[in-house]
This record gives sequence, C-alpha cells and structure tokens, in this order.
Amino acid sequence: MSKNLEIVAITKKMLREGIDQNTYWKGDLTPLPKSKALWLVSNTRIKEDEYCGVIGYEDNKMISFVFMFPDLLNNGSNEPSKVYWMISWWVHKEYKDTVLGTYIYNEAVNLTGKQILIKSYAENVTTFYEKQPFTIISSRLRHTIFFSLDASMLIGRFRFLKSFKFILDRVDNTVASCIRLLNGPKARKRTKMLSYDYMNQLDDATWEFIAPLCKDDLIYKTKEYVNWQINAMQYMQTPIATKHPYTSLQTGTSNNIYIHNLKIMKGDQIIGFLSYIINYNEFNVKYFLVKEEEYYDICIDALMDNFIKKKRKFIFTDDTKLSDCITKRYSTIFTHRVTKKGLAHDDTKLDFENSDILNRDGHFY
Repeated sequence: MSKNLEIVAITKKMLREGIDQNTYWKGDLTPLPKSKALWLVSNTRIKEDEYCGVIGYEDNKMISFVFMFPDLLNNGSNEPSKVYWMISWWVHKEYKDTVLGTYIYNEAVNLTGKQILIKSYAENVTTFYEKQPFTIISSRLRHTIFFSLDASMLIGRFRFLKSFKFILDRVDNTVASCIRLLNGPKARKRTKMLSYDYMNQLDDATWEFIAPLCKDDLIYKTKEYVNWQINAMQYMQTPIATKHPYTSLQTGTSNNIYIHNLKIMKGDQIIGFLSYIINYNEFNVKYFLVKEEEYYDICIDALMDNFIKKKRKFIFTDDTKLSDCITKRYSTIFTHRVTKKGLAHDDTKLDFENSDILNRDGHFY
C-alpha cells in the first residue's frame, strides 16, 4: 500500500457540503449516487455531526467504503434510542488481502459507539462476523419470486450459455409474456372492486392506517420518517445511462428506477398500503401493510395487479407470508430462497432475545 493513504469519516455536514462541491463524485466509481446523498441529508434523525460513512483513499482513489447512518430504535413506552445501520462494506479487489478493509471497518464501528445493526451480509464475510462481537438477532428467508426464466441468472450459473444470450433473452421474454397471460385475468377479476390512490407522500388518513401496524417495529416509525423512507428523491433516472459519468456502489441510479406508493381502497375504506421500487426487471417490495386479515389475499391481488401492469419479471421480498401467498395464488416459474441473518453488535443497547428485523426495517434500497 502507498503511504498516501487517507481515511475520511463523513458526517452529515460534510456530505451536505460535498454535494455542493461535488467532492465524492469524481472518477468513474463513487460511493453512492448524488440522489441518495441528497435524500440522506434530508433525514432529520441524522444530526449534522453524526456519521454517514467512512471512505478510504489511496493517492486520491477510493479503495474502501463503509456506508452507515444513524436511526432510532423503538423502545416501546421509553424514548427511542440511537443506533447505526451498517448498510455495506466495500474494499477494492486489489486490497482485499490487506489489513485495510478490517482497519476501516473497525474505524466505522468505533465511530458509532458500537451501536450497530446489520440487516444482512454477504456469504463471503460470514467467517469474519463469526469472529467479531456480534449477535444474531433475526434469521429470515429472502425470497426472489421469478415469473420468467431469468436469462442473466442462468448465464451466471452456466457460463457456457453466454454465447446463447440472444436466444435465451427471446425465450425469457416469451415465458414472461405467457405467465402474464395466465396471471393477468386473475388479478383483474379479483381487484375489480378496488381502486389505488397513488401518492408521493403520506396524508393523515394513510398515516392513521399505517401507524398501529408499525408500532411494534424494531425501528421507530413516524409519519415524517416513513415519508423520508419512500421519498422518490433518492432515485435518479438516467435516460442515456451509458453517458452517465460514474457508477456507484449503492443503488439509486439507472435508466429505469422509481418508486410507487399507494393506498389500496375498497370504496372509501383503506384496506392496505403498498410501496415498491422498480429497478429494471425487479419489483422490490418496501412496505406491504394490511390491517384486517380478511383483506390480506385481495391486497396480494392488488400487488400482483401492479406487478403485472409494470411487466417486471421477479418480485423481491423478505416477507415469507407475502411470498407464500403470491406463489399460492398465482403462477410462477420458481422461487429462490436464501437465509439472511440480522446482526447487532454486542454493545448495542437492545433486547436481543425479543428483536426482529422486518422487511420494512432498514429497507433503504
């Protein structure tokens, strides 16, 4: 490693100033999209002197990045307490076998006061976390429900198919169209009596519906917080993506990324709330809330109605009940399930035995 190594801990104030001065968006790889940074500094839970990340530079080149920021734990009748989400930890491939990654990681841990939650982590760092002072606080299945063959995944598993990508794409699109033909009439018929009130931000009636359904969540929810979480400003459309000057480690920029939020209405009654992100062929569920069990299936139908209209190819969620209901009521190709474990640092002020990370907790995609 060069002697010109610099570790920069980025506070909210520094990030805000960096946005104006374009500090972190030079070169072809950046830590996060500028849209995500603008969204982050709009979060009133984050104080100006609290940290949003740690970047490692060598000769002015980014070689490591830890993305993190503070949130509030729901402590029931007691005051919410501060905790940091550690969203991601990246080290340039040329430095993976050095101590740099661990050093920057430990710097980030210390900056948080060791009050850390990790919603999930990659399999290749499992051994690392087993040696660290972290406790598993939740274990859940991550579901990817496919409604097509997904050519990219097939090629990822069977490299020899890359030469046949054009053919696979055609087959993939044909299969997806056939599945939509099977599922479309079901969704339309089942949702005939429903309407969808799309919104950019929650109104009072929607928050009154949502609030009791989130009162026991791990993360403290307020109307302002949910409005921030579902705010479209975090995503940037790039109509000519190949002309965009940089790529980012965090999701948020593409020629096809946006969020939809809606009340599911039966007459004048709110029966459900849905928030989802579209990113290329992905339909990523951020919020799916239903108050009364009798309306659960029909709210699933509303979700599928939106999915089919958007012509996406797979649904992504950590909600097992949601996934199981979709696969029971609609035709799919297959569902990929992988176990994801949530961690908390041992020094985190948290009831480890009675904590669970829900799909909507820490959902900052």
